[in-house]
Amino acid sequence: MERFDVAVTGGTLAVWRDGAPLGTAPVVLAAHGITGNQVSWDRVRRDLGDRCTFVAADLRGRGCSSHTGEPFGMAAHAADQIAVLDHLDVEKALLLGHSMGAYVMARVAADNPERAVAAVLVDGGISLPFEPSADVDVQAIIDAVLGPAVARLKMTFPTRDAYADFFRAHPAFTGGQIDDEDLTAYVSHDSVEQGDGSIRSSVQEAAVRADGADVLVAGEAAHRIAVDAVVLRAPRGLLDQPEPLIPGDLATSWAGEDPGRRNVVDVDDVNHYSIVMGRGAATVAAAVVRYGASS
Repeated sequence: MERFDVAVTGGTLAVWRDGAPLGTAPVVLAAHGITGNQVSWDRVRRDLGDRCTFVAADLRGRGCSSHTGEPFGMAAHAADQIAVLDHLDVEKALLLGHSMGAYVMARVAADNPERAVAAVLVDGGISLPFEPSADVDVQAIIDAVLGPAVARLKMTFPTRDAYADFFRAHPAFTGGQIDDEDLTAYVSHDSVEQGDGSIRSSVQEAAVRADGADVLVAGEAAHRIAVDAVVLRAPRGLLDQPEPLIPGDLATSWAGEDPGRRNVVDVDDVNHYSIVMGRGAATVAAAVVRYGASS
């Protein structure tokens, strides 16, 4: 993979390019989840091989872009993705997003349809109508939904392997659902060594809280998408629980608004993480190819 940096409002994004050389194949532009990093796409990248040019950034406030702070929110992340395309002089790309990244790519597709071949939204991008009020503690909702993912941002670990053990014990990662080599690479990319040698996550908690609050009201963008789009839905949630993140009736209703261009695919036997980092990666790669990213 080749790393390059892209200037954005307030700093730079670290971006990686892999697969076919630029200009020889369709471009896939990918955005990861709310506490993730671009390494979460490794298994999808491998499945796609050289059928496309795969481009993925560490979103602002995460990974090697953790130094880049405000503005947060879906509008800022969407503008960052356009900046990546402009930097590469790419007119159009297939937009691929997982979890929060799906909300980002829905916003890109809705606001900039001329830059989108299609949108592949993986276990994210649409949400129930939500109106914040004084009676609703948005941050408590974020803590409840994200659970260990946000709790770890306050934690330190004596070694990288101890940090990896934290993930290995996570219910969504246990039982061989995600290859340990991929998990270790993901954790290593997220690891920041402190002055005393201990390890913490690279993810800015402020970014997660600001973005999480925005995601609760960001689902409207998906309803404005006017290009081909598909939602890939995991049957199990963030903690491998049987309740999916996206209710089936919500996904069906979204697709029914524009049945000629929208589709929903339920991916068998995956949770919110293994849909991209585990056995679901092949289905994600197949959707990317089907929706236009095949040379």
